[in-house]
Amino acid sequence: MSSEAVQQGSQTPPVKQPGWPMLFCPISQIQDKEIARIRKECKQESFWYRALPLSLGSMLVTQGLVSKGIFSASPRFGPYPKMAIAGVLGFAIGKMSYMGECQKKFQKIGIAPFCPQQKRQCHHACKECKAKLGSNEREGSSPSAS
Repeated sequence: MSSEAVQQGSQTPPVKQPGWPMLFCPISQIQDKEIARIRKECKQESFWYRALPLSLGSMLVTQGLVSKGIFSASPRFGPYPKMAIAGVLGFAIGKMSYMGECQKKFQKIGIAPFCPQQKRQCHHACKECKAKLGSNEREGSSPSAS
């Protein structure tokens, strides 16, 4: 091992979160538990409060439209294909509609994802990351995605 590698070994590397794209700053172990709790909460709340009700509601509306003759039932499968499509679309729209609420929960604890409208200033970056960011800003280039 070279002396340079030993010196770099003294710095603590950023915390990596498996399965997450690098949308958030590297953070401490304490916030990892908080993030896991918020993610779980968001999944449950988006399912129970938005996705399931919209899915069931859209399926009921579709069934009503088929029974009134506004939509035609399939001769082979009846109303079920249209109801299934309505259910899947309602579920997806319900999940997506809860994203803003989840972002608010993350912002409450001080973690905000990168977005095109704002330039995120990360206060949790290691010295090496801050040095890279500083050199990229001076050169006028953006950080690479590699």
